[in-house]
Formats: sequence, structure tokens, C-alpha cells
Amino acid sequence: MSTDKLNRVDYHWFLIRTQPRQEKLLTDLLAKHRQASKNILEVYCPSLSGVGIRREGGTGARVLFTGIVFVLSTLQAITDFLEQHFPQGALLYDYSKKTKTQKASILTIPEKEMRMFKDFNENYSDQMVILERPYSDYAFNPKTNEPNDIVKVIDGPLAGKEGYITKFRRDKRLVFHMRGFGQNKDMAVSIPNIWNFHVVRVHNAEGDKQTIGTIKERAVDLLIGMLQGCGYGEQTLPTLYEIVDELTFKPSLVDFCKSLYGKGHMELSQRIARLDTKNAELILNLIRYENDNPGYVRSNWDKLVIRPFLTPTPGVEMEEGQGEAELKHESFTETIRKVDISEEVYYPSKEEGGTITTTYYAHIGMKQDEDNGSLTLFANWDYFLSEYFMTGGKANEKLVGGEQQHDKLIDSFRNYAPTLYNVLTDEKSSVKAVKDFKIGGERLNVMAIANISDIDNAKDELISTCVNICKEINTTTHLAVWRRYLRTVWLHI
Repeated sequence: MSTDKLNRVDYHWFLIRTQPRQEKLLTDLLAKHRQASKNILEVYCPSLSGVGIRREGGTGARVLFTGIVFVLSTLQAITDFLEQHFPQGALLYDYSKKTKTQKASILTIPEKEMRMFKDFNENYSDQMVILERPYSDYAFNPKTNEPNDIVKVIDGPLAGKEGYITKFRRDKRLVFHMRGFGQNKDMAVSIPNIWNFHVVRVHNAEGDKQTIGTIKERAVDLLIGMLQGCGYGEQTLPTLYEIVDELTFKPSLVDFCKSLYGKGHMELSQRIARLDTKNAELILNLIRYENDNPGYVRSNWDKLVIRPFLTPTPGVEMEEGQGEAELKHESFTETIRKVDISEEVYYPSKEEGGTITTTYYAHIGMKQDEDNGSLTLFANWDYFLSEYFMTGGKANEKLVGGEQQHDKLIDSFRNYAPTLYNVLTDEKSSVKAVKDFKIGGERLNVMAIANISDIDNAKDELISTCVNICKEINTTTHLAVWRRYLRTVWLHI
């Protein structure tokens, strides 16, 4: 921003308020006055751009920011102009920070923000639709009551803007919040062709589909983890069913802990008694669902080899500062390692973004070949990979190849999950997707590294590769189906 040396003030973008339908008159007067004033540099009237407003039963025309004209000027120059040539106009004031001791200040728009707004308005105003409902109404799908995906625009005139991907009839549009001025209230605005923008999914800190979709799985995994950590081994699933049956009959964790203690399950009783409120409610939520859907746990957890790759709880108790633990199983040894994952988040109620880091636990198994004694590391991607292995022919070619169709990239791993694409296609990749990997008497679809010579490096590589796949699939706006399958791999919280 340059300095006006004559008046010793800075240039700012000021907002001039006028009566509706007088915007063009004011703009023309300012443009004419600019020729005689060196300190009025630019005039911009976005209200001259036609946009749409979505109403019940149709779409009508409406201008943007009625009664507002933006002027890049010094304060002295614009004040002199209003006094001499347009006394019915007035500078707009910011009353948001006004207190008993602090007066309202003249409202100005930062240069960078103004340039981005102009760029957007000049390029997308003909596609923009101003919505009548408030921005918060678009946080959820009214038919399913599921939260809409939140995305952040990475580049272009909307860079940094966060909004909802919302379905309007058959069209998916980006709905975002636009600041209003003067008589204009803040507006919810939508634009089509969201796929033409470079966007990433942002974790909805108040209701993410991925998180909601893993609620029951996290509850069962929590119980399984505690049972395995307490040494129940092959009796883990039978004991899980007993726990669910008893809690369904009497849903009280306090009474259940007393019952466990009386039956000699002292360690498990103490583990459950130490649960925090969040995890206790997670289990009770599962029990309520089991009560409404008898047999849900038995039918969905009829086999147990190794827990999903990423879970929010370790199962085994780790001491403070301990980053890794081992758990012995009949056919393999499980390594449980702390993994911190950072995500960009958005708080819809506050319309604020940020970054959070959450601790998860990666579960990988190490199995020795019975014939030659070689070691293999593996991670449970069973359901996800079973869906991939069932994708055949042309569908698989598109999924992995990433060809173009009508100038649009196919929703493929190559385009949107490059780490997974590399695992599936690069012969040199040490991490492989393995079908029906035999572990004891069971078979799993796994991500694996075979013939290991350096165990520590192999663990690092398998974990980092699988974490990268999770993050890539979770942040893309594409691959929605695979994001659903990912819930069985990453029990997202």
C-alpha cells in the first residue's frame, strides 16, 4: 500500500453508501472527478454485475451489494468529494468493535482481499447464485440429515475460502459465505462446476461424515482392544459377545464393572471403569444400537485376525512417552505404534478454520513363513481391498489408469491417490496389495512388505505408506465411494 505524502495518510478501499439505484450515478461522478483528483485512484461498483437469487419456484435477477460503491482513495480526498459533489452519500463505518470507550471506525477493505473479490466477481458473477437461506442451513443434507462435505479452495480468486459441497437437484455446487455491507446482510452464495476448482476436503470438526460413519466400529474396536490388551487372546470374540449381551440387558457401565469384578475379570473391570466420558458414551451408543438391532455385533464381527490399520485406541496400555508396543498372537506378532495425523478442520458454528493433530494407533502384524522362515509385515485393509479386487475389466483400468473423458479426469487412484496408485502399479514398490494373505486359519486382504531384512525400516515404510493413502483419499473431493470403504481401515474420530 502506497503513502499519500501530500496529506500524510494512506490509500484505502473505502465503502460509500448511497440510495438504491443511485450506484451508477455515484460511480460516474467519481470517475469524472478522478481526472481532477490525484488521490482517487480507482472506483468499483460490483452492484452493476448481474447475479441470480434462488427463490421458491424460480430464479430472478438481483444486483450485488445494493447501495454500495468501493473507492480506492485517501480519506481526505473521498471526504472532500462527498462534501462538494455528493452530500447524500456517506462513508460506511465498522461498528463491530465499538465499545463505551472506543468509537466506531471507518470501514476499509484490505487491498489483497479487495483484489481477490474483484477477480472473483469479474470471472464468476454470471455463474453465481445468491441463496435466500442462511449459510448455516447448508451444513446438512436435508434429505439424509448427513453433514455436507466441507472443502477449502487452494488457488484462484477463492483461495483460502471454505464452503459446503451441496446438491441442488442433480447439480453439486460450492456454497460459501460472502460478507455483506451496509443494508446488505451476509449472504450464502453458490457457484457451479466445483470440480473446476482446486479444492481439498476439510475435516468438519462438528460433524464429519467419516467420523459419524465409524462410531459403532470405534466402540467395538475399543472393547476388542481392551480385551486383547488384558490377555483374552482367542477368547476375545466370545467375551465381546457376552459383554454386549449383558450391557444390552442392563446398560449401566458402573453395574457392569462390578459384575466383571465379581466374576474375576478384575483387570478388564478396572480398564472399563477408567474410561473417560467420551469413550463410555461411545460404548453405550453401541449398546443402544444393538438393542434396536439384535445380533448386530455378532453378524458384523464374526472373525478377528488383527484390528484395522488405524484406530483411536491402542488396546494395550502404554506408559507415558512410550510410542510402540507389541502384542503376541497365535500366528503373528502385532506392533502397535502411535501415529500423529494433522488435519485441516472447519468449525461451522464459528465459521473458523484451523489445524488439529490427533493421535491414532497403527496396527501391523509380523508373520514368519513356515517354509523358508522369511518375515512379512502386513496391515489390515481387508474390506477396502476386497472391493478393489472385485473391480475388473474397463472399470479397473479407469480406476487405476486415470484417463480423461470429455476433458475431465476420471475419479481414479492415479489422479487423486497417487500413493495407492504407486502401490498397485509400480513393480518396484516394496509395499504390495495382497489378496487372501494367509494368517493362521484365516485369510485377509492386506497391505504388506515381504522378505524383510531390516524390520525397523520396513515398519516405517509400511506405516507411512498406508497413512499417506488414508490422507490422500480422505482429503480429495473425488473417490467418495472409496472414502466409505476407508472407514473400515481408518476409524476416524
